[in-house]
Amino acid sequence: MHHIILDNQTDFDGWRKAARALALNDVKPSDVSWRVADDAPELFAPTAPPLEPPRGTFNVPARFVELAEVAILHRNPERFALLYRLLWRLRTHHDLLELATDPDVAEITAMAKAVRRDEHRMHVLVRFREIGREQKSHFVAWFEPEHHIVELAAPFFARRFADMPWSILTPDLCAHWDGHVISFTPGVDRSEAPSADRLEETWRRYYASIFNPARLKAQTMQKEMSRNNWRNLPEASSIKPLASNDKASDMPRKHADDLETLREEAADCRACHLYKNATQTVFGEGRQTARIILVGEQPGDKEDLAGKPFVGPAGQMLDRALEEAGIDRRTVYVTNAVKHFKFVPRGKIRLHQKPNTPEIKACRQWYERELAAIKPDLVVAMGATAAQSVFGKITPINKNRGRAIDLDDGTRALVTVHPSYLLRLPDADAKAREYRRFVHDLKIAADVLRKSAHAA
Repeated sequence: MHHIILDNQTDFDGWRKAARALALNDVKPSDVSWRVADDAPELFAPTAPPLEPPRGTFNVPARFVELAEVAILHRNPERFALLYRLLWRLRTHHDLLELATDPDVAEITAMAKAVRRDEHRMHVLVRFREIGREQKSHFVAWFEPEHHIVELAAPFFARRFADMPWSILTPDLCAHWDGHVISFTPGVDRSEAPSADRLEETWRRYYASIFNPARLKAQTMQKEMSRNNWRNLPEASSIKPLASNDKASDMPRKHADDLETLREEAADCRACHLYKNATQTVFGEGRQTARIILVGEQPGDKEDLAGKPFVGPAGQMLDRALEEAGIDRRTVYVTNAVKHFKFVPRGKIRLHQKPNTPEIKACRQWYERELAAIKPDLVVAMGATAAQSVFGKITPINKNRGRAIDLDDGTRALVTVHPSYLLRLPDADAKAREYRRFVHDLKIAADVLRKSAHAA
């Protein structure tokens, strides 16, 4: 009997090297025992003579290697033996993986799918809590994976939350991001996980505002999410009282917050790092009965100091275009996708910086709550950042410009350029031409309103 000891639970390179040597020495799967270094050793187990250095080579389908890299992350202790058995059989049956009914193939495929599902759950269910304040803040989350997926899932969080230092603690392995590189440390006990932070109550209020009892699928939730994962969500404690509310059946799809309440909550927003250098949160402005919401990118220097949206040069350009299009600014609601000023200091000047995707996503809850509070007939997304917030994905301007688009909630949206784009055009003829197109887009918005009013 050959006893193979791997370095850890996810040691794919060690398994691959050992499996290759075993196969080239014609060692049958029944003559191999696999375990991990930190597992209890087998006492008094007979040992086989050492393997000869492997000579020669053999090929297996690339699909098997891809499948093995994922399936080896499953918690099934027999996975190493199962993978070697498949490898052994593939040497003489190259098309074995095409036989979906084969027991070994079916089992390893199911294991790989389970790992991928667990990876997806981690992407969706991890909730960071802020530890510390201001420049010393760090974001920490606790998660209990079903399989050994931490190393597999960590790069997703590095991409999504690239600008904030974070740690994800699990019983198996902990992942850490310092803004440059991902590192890993041994797992920890749940007692070391952070408690509720100051943003959690804001999140619970937001969840309550979008909660729709008619769409609650308790059985599906229990099927897709283990109790360990469920209990770690801050909104979990809110679902039962929301679902059992006597008035739940009469609740609209989105509860209408009061704009003043939203403005007060947003003043303390710490969902991304932009608040640290901005003067203040610049919330939307306008009537709660407005039939149009104009969404820009983010406040600029003038807006950051004044605390109001579109009061600088871009705002003046917007006011002029609205007037020419026949829209009274006093009747619309004006806001931004991102509500803190992002900039780079250059002496006494603060140069605007375009918000990135994590910052847009972090701030989208405020736009969604503004939308739910106002319930407009039309949303005008001005610029790429605004379009990404309104549609929830990157949306090209020119491809979607000039027509009203239906959103999932029944609201209509119109895509156009941001007024600051017009200010940046160096050529006078181009600036005049693009300004006319911008006014034309706003006239489309005015026409949509007229038609909706007539229909009503």
